[in-house]
Amino acid sequence: MVIQILKTELTEILSLRGLFLQENNIQIRYNAVHERGWSDSYVFVSGQNKIGYAAVMGNENRNDRDTVFEFYTLPSFRNASSVAFAELLQLSGATFIECQSNDLLLSSMLYQFGKNINSQVVLFEEAFTSNLIQEGVIFRQRAAEDQIFDHTGELAGDFVLELGKEIVATGGFLLHYNFPFADLYMEVNELYRQRGFGSYLVQETKKQCYLAGRVPAARCNMSNPASKATLLKAGFKIAGFMLFATIK
Repeated sequence: MVIQILKTELTEILSLRGLFLQENNIQIRYNAVHERGWSDSYVFVSGQNKIGYAAVMGNENRNDRDTVFEFYTLPSFRNASSVAFAELLQLSGATFIECQSNDLLLSSMLYQFGKNINSQVVLFEEAFTSNLIQEGVIFRQRAAEDQIFDHTGELAGDFVLELGKEIVATGGFLLHYNFPFADLYMEVNELYRQRGFGSYLVQETKKQCYLAGRVPAARCNMSNPASKATLLKAGFKIAGFMLFATIK
């Protein structure tokens, strides 16, 4: 099979990307990279047919497009994936691959074409509905007059936990991911950590996420076991890992 790789506009790959999103049915961490103009799009053509696409973004420097982060071929042409990927690397000049381990197609390309594979981020998906209780704690929407503690890891969220008229934690969810997924985040005041407030906040924020018509998802750094434990306790499970590799 002869496959031609063409650099193209985002609009030319949207129908193929719709199939990619439907097939995977997972939160895509770098979903917003396309619309923000941080990536180059490529289409794979065989004869007169568009059979797949890829996207390449910057790594540390967004202007230096060197990292393949999305790759898809139609199921009926999937046996040509390795050939298409090799030609993509030659045309784009990409030197890295970054992908989610729960994106099976690109993960297979990463293991075939990559080296020095590592991961620093854990991905989470909804697993069950927890029933955590925090006596005396109020979960509510953040008010303009609330006195919020200094945050070191996350922005102050749209929801707060109030204990004795003091805000002890804030959290929320981001909507720039592929529909219907949303990304939850939270931070607990350092003085109130290891008391279950984080898991309770995540549990209640998940409810708000569903009420907004979104499916909650989350992620954390592998070097943050406390955050991982918080998410697991609140009903998430590990969905995969962000994988990063250098092209061989």
